[in-house]
Amino acid sequence: MYQNWNFENSYLKLPQLFYSNTQAEKFPNLEVVSKNIKLINALNLENNNFNNFIIKSINDKNIKSFSQSYAGHQFGHFTVLGDGRATLLGEHLNSNSERYDIQLKGSGKTPYSRNGDGKGTLKSMLREFIISEAMHNLNIKTTRSLAVLKTGEKIMRTGFEQGGILVRVAKSHIRVGTFQLAQISNKKENTKELLDYSIERLYPELKNNKNKYLDFYKKVVESQINLILDWQRVGFIHGVMNTDNMSLSGETIDYGPCAFLDEYNPNKVFSSIDHKGRYSFNNQPKIALWNLARLAETFLYLIDEDENLAIKKIETVLKNFEIKYYDLWVSMMKKKININQEYKEDINLIKELLNIMHVFKLDYTNTFIDIENNNIDKYEFIKDWKIKLDDRKKLNKNKEKHIDINPYIIPRNHIIDKILKESDDNDFNNLDKTMDIFKNPYNHNIQKKYSEPPKEEEKIHQTFCGT
Repeated sequence: MYQNWNFENSYLKLPQLFYSNTQAEKFPNLEVVSKNIKLINALNLENNNFNNFIIKSINDKNIKSFSQSYAGHQFGHFTVLGDGRATLLGEHLNSNSERYDIQLKGSGKTPYSRNGDGKGTLKSMLREFIISEAMHNLNIKTTRSLAVLKTGEKIMRTGFEQGGILVRVAKSHIRVGTFQLAQISNKKENTKELLDYSIERLYPELKNNKNKYLDFYKKVVESQINLILDWQRVGFIHGVMNTDNMSLSGETIDYGPCAFLDEYNPNKVFSSIDHKGRYSFNNQPKIALWNLARLAETFLYLIDEDENLAIKKIETVLKNFEIKYYDLWVSMMKKKININQEYKEDINLIKELLNIMHVFKLDYTNTFIDIENNNIDKYEFIKDWKIKLDDRKKLNKNKEKHIDINPYIIPRNHIIDKILKESDDNDFNNLDKTMDIFKNPYNHNIQKKYSEPPKEEEKIHQTFCGT
């Protein structure tokens, strides 16, 4: 076990354009609220003294920490950005030489804070802690949460709230927006340096390929296909799919106003600032495609010297995204209702089910569990569809069920909201219990109160990012 960080900051070898040296603000009354023991072990850190260690790290002015700069399309509008409330302590190498960014979120002002205070509410940090770890246990690529701390101060939002810091762990924080920043710098060498660095860090097996830049792009596209498929599989709505919130590592990043579907609605949004439904549940694949097109624009000249040929190569990749995503989505939905083999009417069976779920406001998670457990015909309005499903299942060659496709439990909005309200009174008992339950989301032995949809008065209709 390491008694200290094993930092090796490769990102600082990039031009100064991409970062600023920063330090977390001084917080004299830090207190660890929750920590992630499994992740502590994965990083080979010492668990016994972790609380003191992480508090010392946040207040340690000798650590050469920094904040990253980037640009981004926010709700379609381009702007220059950066880590406005985050400081990267460093890149930690564990005993297997696996590299992890260790970032403090909510740690105070940076050069990119604009008019913000750079701090986070304890509630928003707890929310990311809960949901990101639930996503990890759902087998979805994500940034991780190492710990949440109270800062011991009140910060002003709609009213005064407890301040909090999240210690976030990621494979990297390189975003589509990082490349957009390089593009507007008008120095082509910045883009090339960033691209070569990203290949070396994320896909080093490509670095000697003849067409390594196009191959890298294909890898990023593939990672986004798989990520969005997983989001759709479990009913997750990211909420703010800006280009600065798309990580090239294929991890879910920046849990702001995200939420999980209760009743199925393909046009559902939760974010209080998404007034036009740009980032609705069903729009997520389209937005991922749009973001990937913006990424390609930043290094077209490295794909091919002939811009027209470069555009054609990228268009081919993006067209394949649409085809592959659709095919994999159909395959995923077939697994969710336990049918296999290829039959042309399968898509109609899937669409009919989703239409029924939408019209009758069926719970997204529990409906698929009911189908899995052969309990769906309790609804009179679905009996005709169930007959069609039973007939279709007779054509299955493989009778096995998929064990990690339909979760029995998700971090439902009303459950999280209760935990966050309890944090106002420094009560974290339910936090620890719920985090334990979320460790096994595909286990059918779930307490009913965690799998039940919210009552009408418990429903959460809007979510907020806490900035």
